[in-house]
Amino acid sequence: MKSLSVFAAALLTAVVQGSPQDADVSSKAVASKGSISYSPPHYPSPWMNPEASGWEEAYAKAKAFVSQMTLIEKVNLTSGTGWMSDVCVGNVGSVPRLGLRSLCMQDGPLGIRFTDYNSAFPAGLTAGATWSERLWRDRGKAMGAENKAKGIDVALAPVSGPLGRIPTGGRNAEGYGTDPYLQGKGLANTVIGIQEAGVVACAKHYIANEQERFRQSTEAVGYGFDISEAISSNVDDKTMHEEYVWPFADAVKAGVGSIMCAYNQVNNSYSCQNSKLLNGILKDELGFQGFVMSDWQAQHAGAATAVAGLDMSMPGDTLFNTGDGFWGSNLTLAVINGTVPAYRIDDMAMRIMAAWFKVGNAVGNQVPTSFSSWTRDTFGYRHAAAGENLEQLNFQVDVRRDHAAHIRESAAKGTVILKNAGSLPLNKPKFLAVIGEDAGPNPKGPNGCPDRGCDDGTLAMLWGSGTAQFPYLITPDSALQRQAIEDGSRYESVLSNSEWAPTRDLISQPNVTSVVFVNADGGEGYIDVDGNQGDRKNLNLWKHGNDLVKNVSSICKNTVVVIHSVGPVVITDWHQNSNISAIVWAGLPGQESGNSITDILYGKTSPGRSPFTWGPSLESYGTKFLSKPNNGRGAPQQDFKEGGFIDYRHFDKVAPEKNSPGAPIYEFGHGLSWSTFEYSNLVVQKHNVRPMSPPQGKTCAAPTFGNYSTDLKDYAFPSDIRYINMFIYPWLNTTSSGREASRDPGYGKTAKEFLPPGATDGSPQPRLASSGQPGGNQQLWDVLYTVTATITNTGKTMTDEVPQLYVSLGGEKEPVRVLRGFERIERIAPGQSVVFRHELTRREISNWDSASQNWVITEAPKKVWVGSSSRNLPLSADLN
Repeated sequence: MKSLSVFAAALLTAVVQGSPQDADVSSKAVASKGSISYSPPHYPSPWMNPEASGWEEAYAKAKAFVSQMTLIEKVNLTSGTGWMSDVCVGNVGSVPRLGLRSLCMQDGPLGIRFTDYNSAFPAGLTAGATWSERLWRDRGKAMGAENKAKGIDVALAPVSGPLGRIPTGGRNAEGYGTDPYLQGKGLANTVIGIQEAGVVACAKHYIANEQERFRQSTEAVGYGFDISEAISSNVDDKTMHEEYVWPFADAVKAGVGSIMCAYNQVNNSYSCQNSKLLNGILKDELGFQGFVMSDWQAQHAGAATAVAGLDMSMPGDTLFNTGDGFWGSNLTLAVINGTVPAYRIDDMAMRIMAAWFKVGNAVGNQVPTSFSSWTRDTFGYRHAAAGENLEQLNFQVDVRRDHAAHIRESAAKGTVILKNAGSLPLNKPKFLAVIGEDAGPNPKGPNGCPDRGCDDGTLAMLWGSGTAQFPYLITPDSALQRQAIEDGSRYESVLSNSEWAPTRDLISQPNVTSVVFVNADGGEGYIDVDGNQGDRKNLNLWKHGNDLVKNVSSICKNTVVVIHSVGPVVITDWHQNSNISAIVWAGLPGQESGNSITDILYGKTSPGRSPFTWGPSLESYGTKFLSKPNNGRGAPQQDFKEGGFIDYRHFDKVAPEKNSPGAPIYEFGHGLSWSTFEYSNLVVQKHNVRPMSPPQGKTCAAPTFGNYSTDLKDYAFPSDIRYINMFIYPWLNTTSSGREASRDPGYGKTAKEFLPPGATDGSPQPRLASSGQPGGNQQLWDVLYTVTATITNTGKTMTDEVPQLYVSLGGEKEPVRVLRGFERIERIAPGQSVVFRHELTRREISNWDSASQNWVITEAPKKVWVGSSSRNLPLSADLN
């Protein structure tokens, strides 16, 4: 039986070996490897708090359910069944005796992957460019509703890892921007929306998952790199808390049900068994009450991962389609022999069920899963890996509802006007010429490249697991042509970057307004497009886009450039060309792409603001991805030496003035409007708030629910269940002895000999000073200052404005300023004044102090700014 394999030995012995993937076993074990960076241990794994704010009812229901479960059922709930062993990208085993079908986990961040009759939403980065909490919640609720209607229990979304440390990072566009505060607001609001629809949200990828190259050793070997371990992101404690953890803290406070740990190592300990990250920061400091699931094949040990805080193994097999699992029967045996304490398996089951109940689910009332990830045919094998159980799998359930209207609005309001010399908005132009492959269709169809792994036709979605099937894709060419016909304009297009002769002849004619469409793509590391192995090779436009822009603008005196891209591109050579009258970034807009860009170019919708900085060169950002192994065959070492100085915080440090060498072309938060606005009357009101105090007392002792037998014969594979090849089961393949069942020569040693000190301690534990309710110490959200400013529309057009608030935290090594507030204020009429108001919390003016392991307000002088971008801040005041 393959559910218990040669990998079983790793269940116990990996911990003993003290290898980098189990680096938090002891400092001595790590030091002996000569590691550059070290992740300290944190044990035991904190158990759930049934009285946590917002979780009380869910935990009461979970207790009633889990108390009835057997050990086999608990293991089944925590262990994935294996890649392609059920219909979703991830399934755990079912609990049929209690009426619970297998929980379904499905990608992803911009819509449902591997299904049909679903919507393709704007990517996270485009949504981030709206700077609209309303639109983020609406987007989350619409995506959640589609997941719910398809029978999905856990949506593998939203994303805040990567944060965007590296401008060429392949998956940056899955998140909301390059600032932790912006990311946190996007993450939290999307979580709220998804879970309001009755689906558990899974925030990912936790944490410091900032490049695709070397994220998995097997993937890297496939690309010709001789390494045996995944990359280690080496991050200091202060940077970790203030930058990378910040968005996840917002998600936890918002009640997120699940968090996915990442592929990479952090300080030389794999994310999915890094006890400092999972036990220490996530579950102890932040009070996370949901469950931690592994990324697919990001689990590297058995018992070590369980005591380090992992709650669910995905997809269950050690390598795809092997039938070998670190958990399943191995976890059953580990609980029986006492290696994994009983409270830990109970805690796993409680966390999973509480998250499931929290979003409104009820046992016996699950929506049937109506699709298969592995075939679009109506009939197929339920267990595709084994080729068994032929049945109807796809029911073509249409879940799109009226979501196209939101997609169109969100993509338009996430489009950024970087430059406008007066040519926009278009007003019934006499002759409109559209140029570029990016304006037209993919000849293979919008879904012609698996997981969108190509750059053919207009770019509306990045590539990888975070994709969805387009139900349709409205191209810019089709939408702009429709608008031109309605206006009575002449319209022609050349949908190629290389057909220069007809392009030149077209744009040389009188009265022409030329709109040039160009792009730059990226995505997940398992797909290579033109040598871009997930991460982009550079910041250039693809398919000679720069040449196309320069060629067209050398002839046409009214050239508008539209960029679809996964992040910044270098526009240094042409952005100041006087013939280029406008530059528009349209991001990755999803299925309504053409309609959304038409709405912006014609001024029907208010545009967004840039969620990243447009630097003059790749080098100007100060960070780049690690391109070659630097640690022999061991884990490549990526040191985050820049700390918090990424994107605009880096540029503010090295190029503070507009004319400084390396200064941004367009700064973070920049975006032109259809009107002009005046900022005035900044008022800062201080509130008298008591000092922050740590939580008192200790936790309760670890609770356990139900008894279980230690007789191996009670865990034998049932004779009345047909064995499916490559399926991960909770039962043992042999009951002759524990040694035989484990295939481990060290079987019989005590847990103390295998696991780090304290790993199995279920006694009451001291509370961390930084801990409290979900999100951390609740006093972090005390309001210390109320900041207001008046925003007046001084132009002639009703439109939106996005006031932004930045704070200087003071201190010699702090950024010049950091984002700490914003609001998208919609439909401000000419002459109208509105009040921007932000309540500045303790958390927003605090720094993480590594010595005290807590948030503190330093004595350094602090200042607040309000304006329309990170470098256009007309109002400022000291915080006294």
